Amino acid sequence: MLIRVFSGAVIGIDAYPVEVEVDIARGLPYYTTVGLAEISVKESRDRVKAAIVNSGFLFPDDHITVNLAPANIKKSGTGFDLPVALGILAATGVFPPATLTDYLVLGELSLDGRVRPVGGVLSVAMAARQGGYRGVIVPEENSAEAAVVDGVAVYAFSNLAQVVGFFDGSLTVSPARLDCRRIFEQDRGGAEDYAEVAGQEHAKRALEIAAAGGHNILMTGPPGSGKTMLARRLPTILPDLTFDEAMEVTRIYSVAAKLDQGRALITQRPFRNPHHTISDAGLIGGGGNPRPGEVSLAHHGVLFLDELPEFRKSILEMLRQPLEDKKVTIARAAVAITYPSSFMLVAAMNPCPCGFFNDPRHECLCTPQQISRYRARISGPLLDRIDLHVDVPAVAFREMAGEIRSESSANIKARVVRARSLQEKRFAGAKIFCNAAMTSRHIRQCCRTEADAAGLLETAIDRLGMSARAYNRILKVARTIADLAGEDSLRIDHVAEAIQLRGLDRKPV
Repeated sequence: MLIRVFSGAVIGIDAYPVEVEVDIARGLPYYTTVGLAEISVKESRDRVKAAIVNSGFLFPDDHITVNLAPANIKKSGTGFDLPVALGILAATGVFPPATLTDYLVLGELSLDGRVRPVGGVLSVAMAARQGGYRGVIVPEENSAEAAVVDGVAVYAFSNLAQVVGFFDGSLTVSPARLDCRRIFEQDRGGAEDYAEVAGQEHAKRALEIAAAGGHNILMTGPPGSGKTMLARRLPTILPDLTFDEAMEVTRIYSVAAKLDQGRALITQRPFRNPHHTISDAGLIGGGGNPRPGEVSLAHHGVLFLDELPEFRKSILEMLRQPLEDKKVTIARAAVAITYPSSFMLVAAMNPCPCGFFNDPRHECLCTPQQISRYRARISGPLLDRIDLHVDVPAVAFREMAGEIRSESSANIKARVVRARSLQEKRFAGAKIFCNAAMTSRHIRQCCRTEADAAGLLETAIDRLGMSARAYNRILKVARTIADLAGEDSLRIDHVAEAIQLRGLDRKPV
């Protein structure tokens, strides 16, 4: 007997329906899975058999063939366990299969019949709504993320026997419901605040400019100067995620199986801080079964790379595509997978290998050659893609011990939001939302400089030998500084501050 059950699989962050065909024919006991299934899918044979038996049902001693269509796309993961088990039970007459094709079914089975959570449930629920299915059958731990999707009924179960009871009519289950808008509005705020950071007003100003324009920033300073502390608080001054942005971020975390159990929606901007020993696939994404990397997990948030020169040069060069294109494409022989990766890059580094170059309180033990080699680990093309270069000197004792409280993140955020609102109006109708994303055409239209400001910029470019990309970055940053000041044209003080924030261009070793 042939039974069809519908499930779902994910390519990138988008899901597509998979038709699970289960055919049971008379013959010697045999079980085979076809349809370009990877090892994790083929291993479901033993999980499914043990789950069926331990749930109190009989496993047929016949010839069982499982086909996963479309057969030209590679299938991976453990989410096909539950639909395969339901197909076998329906084929043996345990419950009528009449309504089985009305649902998308997803879930991993334990040997005792429990339904375990899987990744990508949010995307599968969205595919179910788009495909017109009556609902989705998901593990209980995945019910919250699936219920975020309006317009599709979500039925959550903790074991195989309950799912069978749902289809044979002996168990009545209400769809999972979730007021995700209320969760989105309430789950705000963070424990960190710039008011806790003593001193470093110049660095805070640079981070405010970076947040206001969506600019990438590189902080250079000795160990213990507060670079990591400053970076960790950057999300607290960024504009709040919109609901659509939160949905997109949550889909990425769902596909990567990094969504906390029971969590429905990610409502705060991500902050990712990978170690410098990370692999290529870990940072950019990929692997045998491609998964999103750190650049995608930081989508609509902050990617913080501490000790930037310690990262392998090949990895740093890979950042150039996501920084420019705001997406990552992972090519395989049969398919090319694209993940979104629109993030703010915040990097930190020491000024030299020992960390104390130009530090008045410590002697630098590095030779000029060592310092040059250290800084040369960051290529010119990558450095050009970082808008702001700011020095973060060691904090003086009087600033650490002083009673003057620093400005709070809430006050800084208010200015950032006002600047971003100006940019939204300026770029209305365009596919960009902040100054950092301006193209050359936008720069010509929106970055009108006053005569004295243009003269200063020309002098700086000639003397420092900056590239054309660096010239455009200065204009973008000056535009953001003007937005923070509520000015329409770029004045000389705006341009001067933007030039000052290109520290590595004006300080050759």
